[in-house]
Amino acid sequence: MIDVKAAVHPDVKAKVDAKSWFYTDEVRDHFFNPKNILKTQKEASDYDAVSDGVGEVGSPACGDMMKIWIKVDSDSDKIKECKWQTFGCASAIASTSIMSEMVIENGGMTITQALELKPHDIVERLHGLPARKFHCSVLGDKALRAAINNYFFKSDQKDRMIISKGAEIVDKILKITDKDIEEAVLEGAHDFEAVQKKTKVGVQDKTCIPRVNELIEFYKDKYYG
Repeated sequence: MIDVKAAVHPDVKAKVDAKSWFYTDEVRDHFFNPKNILKTQKEASDYDAVSDGVGEVGSPACGDMMKIWIKVDSDSDKIKECKWQTFGCASAIASTSIMSEMVIENGGMTITQALELKPHDIVERLHGLPARKFHCSVLGDKALRAAINNYFFKSDQKDRMIISKGAEIVDKILKITDKDIEEAVLEGAHDFEAVQKKTKVGVQDKTCIPRVNELIEFYKDKYYG
């Protein structure tokens, strides 16, 4: 009998007791054979120069990081290429791999269709994920939305940029919200210069700087005491 634990990667090993969970064949396939991934830093650097939008969420220091690049056909508003890199587990790799396929299959999703894509849709295409790994599908979804927002910004379509429900718009020009400031602080940006480097807040709208500093102090106190 084959020792399953020794035969497969430790993050996708099968267990046999009643409390165990199993990855689906789709998850394993996309983990071992990820699609549309940029495998080297040089590939990523090269793609930075030619992509239409780049989105990055999370931080290696926090355990998970996802970066997505997209190319968009401006005439049809369809996503033609979706590349990615991640610092994450098997579920994060598989979720982003299959999402990158979903976005470009059949000629590519329109931006509107891509924004309607939900983590549940990704998990469904994988035929399920363990409940404790569902957040991995959210990581790719958030990075895709960030890439689309970056595309809107770079292509001077700021009126189409996505604002989180209930969020306070801090930077009125770039439409940067309090949620963006919170995420930057959680990723290690603890002063205005560091937050601005991550978000570009206050680069054009100087009037928001006092409010940004207030939010930085608030989130530092909230999360770090």
